[in-house]
Amino acid sequence: MPKVTYITTDGIHHEVQVENGYSVMEGAINNNIEGIVAECGGACACATCHSYIDEAWLDKLPPMDDMEDSMLDAAYERRPNSRLTCQIEMRPGLDGLIVHVAENEA
Repeated sequence: MPKVTYITTDGIHHEVQVENGYSVMEGAINNNIEGIVAECGGACACATCHSYIDEAWLDKLPPMDDMEDSMLDAAYERRPNSRLTCQIEMRPGLDGLIVHVAENEA
């Protein structure tokens, strides 16, 4: 099972296994990662699973679609490496993915 390292806003690293086919957001929710709120449950409708993908991993992800791009416009502190974790599906090639959790709670 692939591993994901979530780095929360307080700098704590959480290395967890996320089953192939699950989203990076589901992996965070299933492992109680602080800061991934996921108010919409993964429907790409709220941007509360916003995170910054480690630069080394950006080219390994599928490109974002127009809906994700539009939702990220509503995210706090959007950056070039911003993604919605509900839109990233885990697969073997993402083993070791590093995700920096954004400020998603007011």
